[in-house]
Amino acid sequence: MTRSPYTNEQNRLIAAIRTLNIRWSKRVLSVWRGHLPKSDPERMYLEYEKILSLATIAQTASFPDNKIRKRIRHGLIDHYLQRKMMPHETEMQTWSRGATAHVDGEKIRFQEVIAWCQKSSTLLKRQKLQQETGPLCKLLKPFAVNYWTVMQDTLTGELGFDDYIDYCSKKKGIDYSHLYVLVKQLLQETQYYYFHAMEMWSRDQFGLSMDNLSRFDAVYLLSLSSWDHLCSVDHPENTLAFFEHWGIDPLRQPGLHLDIKQAKEKSGQAISLMVRIPQEIYILIRPEGGWIDVETLWHELGHGLSGAFTDPALPVVDRELATAFNLSEVYAFLLQRLALSESVLSTVMGAPAHVIDTINHYKNLKDLAVFRRYAAKFICEYEMFSHGDLSDGGPYAETMAAYTGFYHQPESHLFDLVPEFYCADYLLGWLGEAMLDEYLTRKFGHDWCLNAGAGETLKELWRQGMATEIVSFFEKNSIGKFSAAALRKRWHRLSDKT
Repeated sequence: MTRSPYTNEQNRLIAAIRTLNIRWSKRVLSVWRGHLPKSDPERMYLEYEKILSLATIAQTASFPDNKIRKRIRHGLIDHYLQRKMMPHETEMQTWSRGATAHVDGEKIRFQEVIAWCQKSSTLLKRQKLQQETGPLCKLLKPFAVNYWTVMQDTLTGELGFDDYIDYCSKKKGIDYSHLYVLVKQLLQETQYYYFHAMEMWSRDQFGLSMDNLSRFDAVYLLSLSSWDHLCSVDHPENTLAFFEHWGIDPLRQPGLHLDIKQAKEKSGQAISLMVRIPQEIYILIRPEGGWIDVETLWHELGHGLSGAFTDPALPVVDRELATAFNLSEVYAFLLQRLALSESVLSTVMGAPAHVIDTINHYKNLKDLAVFRRYAAKFICEYEMFSHGDLSDGGPYAETMAAYTGFYHQPESHLFDLVPEFYCADYLLGWLGEAMLDEYLTRKFGHDWCLNAGAGETLKELWRQGMATEIVSFFEKNSIGKFSAAALRKRWHRLSDKT
């Protein structure tokens, strides 16, 4: 019998956190599929009042192992906050669910705006949508401000953090001030190429300058819907035969469940749910057709496969209690980039050379555009929480326009905010993806994704689960010192082609 690496008290807390994580994941799974939960969410906490207390959280300070201490402590804090914020979150979600934009007889729910822009809109309809969503954001803004005010007061007044940035930094181990400076440098370095190329794309697509377009137009542009007629697959799952190169069948991978059929009641937002790693993992998307479905499925597969191949013998803290998921984003961005790569387009989809050239050009430009959007969002969020004024959306609108080139409504700033600086996790995922791609290219050549050895290398990395945080992970596996160098090289090569 294997001896537990934890004390009895640690085992008790880990078991409680894990049970609550599973309950919440299954609730999210049900809601995502369009099913109303059968019970009040407060009921899942009924027998955990004593564990989810400030006294228990404080008790974790005595745990000597840094990783165990942090992961148990923040696992408890996650549920302490979830329980505390539930009434405020429920109020905000109730009002959000009822918020509907009316465009030429169509009713567009607030949560469905992005999916609608990608596939069901026209330039004129998106302009009308913008007029509709402004008042909706103003209506919902007090609920959002209240939520974030209560959250910050709880973190500083009850949990002892200096501020929201301090909380996120201690939970995820990220130096946000350093990342803030780096991100600004990367935005500056890519600015000329980005604005030149995006201006051409905007004029080609709409006959308008970026100055006359909004965030909603950018959503449509970056969905690559204009090129869907070149997509040779009717269903995204038809591309999964590619993984035979790595000895993987995602449709039959133990523990991995793919819910990728069209269903109107599903949420339009794709998601990966790690209920139990590696035994129970769900990938859920609502396909709408075209390139965006292929990209979305492969991105979520990066999360799902890395979880499904995690070594089940790892301690549960290393499998299920990670406090940051930027390493998982590395794998997600790696597979997403592969999905529309020359190798996959030619071998899986049988695309001719002119289609490959077209899709590669716009896919590369899209990648840069999305990176810049998340970088701009991170800057906005960092500055907003640094200054402490959550109610003013003016700086958000100015910053987003300055870095993306597209108009952003100042009223929408709190509805574009991602909790716990997850935009930073995306950015770190991009840096790591470029490093991992460069590493695999050195090891297996330009078409590394067609090499069975590359699949074995990835499986070996996936087996390590979330035992190590992202910076240490790259050094431990001799991939390299974590930096932006590989991503910089990629963008320099991209700009040199113009």
